[in-house]
Amino acid sequence: MQESSNKIIWITGASSGIGEACAYIFAAEGSKLILTATREVQLKKVQQKCIELGAECEILPADLSQTERLDALTDRALAFFGRIDVMFHNAGVSQRGKSAETDFSVDKKIMDTNFFAPVKITKRLLPVMIAGGGGTLAVTTSIAGKFGFPLRSAYASSKFALYGFFETVQAEYYDQKIRVVMVCPGRIKTNISCNALEANGIRHARMDDGQAGGIPAEKAARKIARAIRKQKPEVLVGGKELLMVYINRFFPGLTRRMVRKIRTT
Repeated sequence: MQESSNKIIWITGASSGIGEACAYIFAAEGSKLILTATREVQLKKVQQKCIELGAECEILPADLSQTERLDALTDRALAFFGRIDVMFHNAGVSQRGKSAETDFSVDKKIMDTNFFAPVKITKRLLPVMIAGGGGTLAVTTSIAGKFGFPLRSAYASSKFALYGFFETVQAEYYDQKIRVVMVCPGRIKTNISCNALEANGIRHARMDDGQAGGIPAEKAARKIARAIRKQKPEVLVGGKELLMVYINRFFPGLTRRMVRKIRTT
């Protein structure tokens, strides 16, 4: 198991939910942190708590959907401490809209934030990590990246794509000490449904019943942080909904029938 003390960890989506909870765990363990999210005011609050826990902590507020700015953002992150040991691609935006009714601009924003941003940051970081002797890439996917899910066509697509890209990175650079940890949540009680985009791009602005009944972000974060320390290839996080992953593996036809009956709010 790798120790997280003195590790330099960059977390996106760090202003709330899983990202915030993981930041506090790593801060208490003595990591040096770089935190990114769109909400600067909330990010500063997380930064202050991390500092109170004894960590050195810098923030880089950014909208990751603006992919043309990500090379410069990555260079700024590297400039803080000279390297990144763990890159936790946690930021993401969900969706609430049927495929044919969702405006393409919404599909694009979701793909830019959830998929192309991690890809572009990783491409910039990989040569630096390899030159420094290796590193860990942790990536928040979803059980919706395992099978299609109603009202989530772009979201599920982005999560499927993350598996394809980062499992390939693992295969290509494993011998150069690059490790990938795929973080696959089910229902976690966060604001992801509140911030989801509806078909017209408007914020969903309410928590789904399933999300409200999810496990606390703090509980999820403890399992995720442990998986990152152990460099596990994949960690499933959630409750009984995770059974769907195993059902899909062995009985895909049953999964398709079950998914058609899933409540979508």
